[in-house]
Amino acid sequence: MNLRLFLRCAIAFGLLGLLSGCEELETAQQTAANAVSAVFPPSTPHGYWNGDGVSGSSKIVVHLSEQRAYFYKGKRLVGESTISTGKPGFSTPPGHYNVLQKDKNHVSSEFGDYVDDEGSVVKSNIDVRKDSQPRGTHFDGARMPYFMRFRGGYGMHAGYVPPYRASHGCIRLPKMWAEPFYENAEEGTPVIVKQ
Repeated sequence: MNLRLFLRCAIAFGLLGLLSGCEELETAQQTAANAVSAVFPPSTPHGYWNGDGVSGSSKIVVHLSEQRAYFYKGKRLVGESTISTGKPGFSTPPGHYNVLQKDKNHVSSEFGDYVDDEGSVVKSNIDVRKDSQPRGTHFDGARMPYFMRFRGGYGMHAGYVPPYRASHGCIRLPKMWAEPFYENAEEGTPVIVKQ
């Protein structure tokens, strides 16, 4: 953090309580807002896509520590997205991979819910390899639209993206960014997962 900007921000906010005139107060508020923006730049909560019409070979770079994914065409960054990766016990493996398979309407064969005959969820967010199936239920696999497999059971897909690691190892993106990532990545596209 830039200490000088932080102090400017603190001083500006401190002045707000001391000023009595409306014009001085508005100036101090604007100075404080500018200082805060400089220290804590506004972030786009989900990402962006500016890759339409851009040429170059595709590459996806995932930063686990940032919980962000970046899409490149050639050397140009054309897309970015917040992500949610593997929760404790289900870590997303770092490494250099390639898109092995794409499935726009993928349904998981391992993760989902146990549902009764009326369609009510009896046991949610289960792993069929670990969670026993209650009597009178059937497995309903989790929907993973815009799925791009990059290693074994690991892939990138649209899904719930809280501000923390919550998946069973996959890389979840908001649907609005999963779609252009999917549409612009061919099989064989490099996927680099970094700590």
